[in-house]
This record gives sequence, structure tokens and C-alpha cells, in this order.
Amino acid sequence: MIDRSGFVQLGGSSPRRVIAGAVLALLACVVEPAAHATPSIKVLSEVAYDGPIKYTVKMASKNWGSAQETRTIRSGQTDDFTWQSKPAGGSQNIPDACPDVDSIRNASGTTVRQVKIRFAAVVANSGDADVQLGFQGHAPRPAAAVTVGGKKLQCPTDNFFSQLVHFTMPTGGTDKNITLSDGTKLTISASRK
Repeated sequence: MIDRSGFVQLGGSSPRRVIAGAVLALLACVVEPAAHATPSIKVLSEVAYDGPIKYTVKMASKNWGSAQETRTIRSGQTDDFTWQSKPAGGSQNIPDACPDVDSIRNASGTTVRQVKIRFAAVVANSGDADVQLGFQGHAPRPAAAVTVGGKKLQCPTDNFFSQLVHFTMPTGGTDKNITLSDGTKLTISASRK
């Protein structure tokens, strides 16, 4: 059995009743959806905690030189980048046969000083970022005599340094200063876009 109590019932078929019925049906279609409309969204903050983070790392180091980089990631992501510069004393050619020089030689075969940064941040509801920063530095040491395949070569060795630091910082653009165990000074700032 069908319940017809919600239907509009019109008696007879006079034109006025047909028009009145059509108007009531049209009003029911227009008014009914408004009652079920999605409520408006209230914006509590301009930037979500998992939104983009613009961060800057500045380096000042006797061993690795000075550099600065500004990049953008999202909360929970990891970002890797590399700085390359001429080593103290200038670049020198490295023979192809020298062992273990990939991290101190550039594409043209000369010595290079290289710093690799890995930056990972997770922004908490408070707006502070929990940061892990990995630092790797490579620089050539003066060449030493090496025998490779019966040939004597002058090959530099890799002066390698690595440190992982963990810290909390605000994401309002305030600087956070970190000093690594080799004396390298890093200044990090972060802001949510």
C-alpha cells in the first residue's frame, strides 16, 4: 500500500486547479532543497597545519663556506638539496682513476666543496614545527700519492663531516640558530604560506 498523505490532491480538472497544483509543486521543489543545503564553512585559520611551509637555511662555516637556500615543502615531507662551491685554495683537476672522489668531483672533473641538506618538518596544532635536519659536508683534502693499477697518481681525499640535528621551532618566520659540532652555524626560519 502506498501512503499518499504527503501528496497534494486536487479535485477535478479545472484549469485553475491545474495551475494551482503546478504552482504548489514548483514551490515544493524550490523551497525543499533550501532546507537541506550544506551549511557554510567557517574558516578558522588562513593556513592549514599540513599546508605549505616556506623555509630558509643559511650557512656560515669555515670548512664549508657560506650559502643560503629558500624552499617550500608540506608538513610531513622531506626535502633534499645540495650546495656546491669552489674549495679553499681553488679547484684542481682530479685524474679519472683516483679512488673514492665522486663526492668531491664535479661533472667537469675538478674538485668541488659540497654540502647536502635534508630537511623534514611536521607542524603541530600549536603552529610549531618539529624539525629534523641532516647535514653532510664533503671537501677535498690536499692531494697525496696513490698507486692505482701500477700507476702513481696525486689524488685528493674526502674531508667528510655529517651530523643529524633535531629541534622545535616556530613557523612565524623567527630565526632558529643551530651550531654543529664542527663549528658550522646554521640559521633556519620557517613560515606557513
